[in-house]
Amino acid sequence: MASPTRDPWLDNAKMGLVTLVVVGHLLALLPADGPGGRIYDFVYLWHMPGFVFLSGYLSRGFGYSPGRLWQLVTTLLVPYLLFEGALAWFRINVGDEQLRDLWTDPHFPLWYLLAMVAWRLVTPVFRPLTGGVLVAVGICLAGGFLVGDWTRWLDAPRVLGFLPFFVLGLKTTPEALEWLRGRFPALLGLTTFAVLWLVAGSFEQWASRPYLYYRPFELVDDPTSTALVTRLLMLLAGAAGALAWLTLVPRVGGWFSRMGAATLVVYLFHGFAVKELEYLGFVDWAQDRPWAGLLAAVGIGVGVALLLAAPPVRRVLERVVDPFDVAHRRMREAVQLTGVVHEQETAERAANRLVSSGR
Repeated sequence: MASPTRDPWLDNAKMGLVTLVVVGHLLALLPADGPGGRIYDFVYLWHMPGFVFLSGYLSRGFGYSPGRLWQLVTTLLVPYLLFEGALAWFRINVGDEQLRDLWTDPHFPLWYLLAMVAWRLVTPVFRPLTGGVLVAVGICLAGGFLVGDWTRWLDAPRVLGFLPFFVLGLKTTPEALEWLRGRFPALLGLTTFAVLWLVAGSFEQWASRPYLYYRPFELVDDPTSTALVTRLLMLLAGAAGALAWLTLVPRVGGWFSRMGAATLVVYLFHGFAVKELEYLGFVDWAQDRPWAGLLAAVGIGVGVALLLAAPPVRRVLERVVDPFDVAHRRMREAVQLTGVVHEQETAERAANRLVSSGR
């Protein structure tokens, strides 16, 4: 049974979005000019903005307390160090890839952990800041002018590029989100997705895929003014798609919403499955079978996400994702057990004294 403090609506939204993350990484293995290309562009217009928006909304209570800062270390920085090394080992020894700049140039999809650290550290600054979303948009646009080593160091352009969606989440109140629940907002959501689908169909005519990842302007073949306008359009499309997603997500709890607590497990482990599929020759196989490749990418992506989030699998993998939490839980259980044993021994001694005095 889901915890009463969790909102099944948000858990459904998170689990759906992380499933799209897995599917999106598999769609990236398909030919860009095939049937999966348009779906890829459509999904990437809004699914990561939606994920970042929810991360911002759920980070509204973050502050600079020692406990919160330590939590950043144990739940984000430690997993980043562990999985960056593990994925590098996997790519080098299984995939025979050549890598460089480990831990400073994050592998996919680990940039998000570093981004969350940076975004949460600025949360107490942006949360009370009037016009904070506009400031974040300005930072996003400025991030496009990064050059040289800054384009790779800790994936800084992407961290700055997605910042407006995080700040938008910070600024959103529970009362504002309530407006998204209802038939009329759902109709607007469907209309928004229809427009985004049409936009995705002509994506290559007004943008290019580096814009989806908020790459620096030096990596796109456009004049600066065009690049700035295009990035603003990407921000608009991302925000509209993120809100549209929330209008259509079911609000009822169930097995799928319960998986919403395992999004970090899915996010961290799915990269191994994606790379293994690539090493097995999926790219060449899909090249000659565009529709079969599309169906396989979607089916495998959904299957991997659901498998990783399944309770029996999640319980095992969580020990790797958050080893500190496992140690803390065991320590608390040991302390509680010690307390119970102590109480039992005290009660037994008291009973023995009563028996002795009765004699």
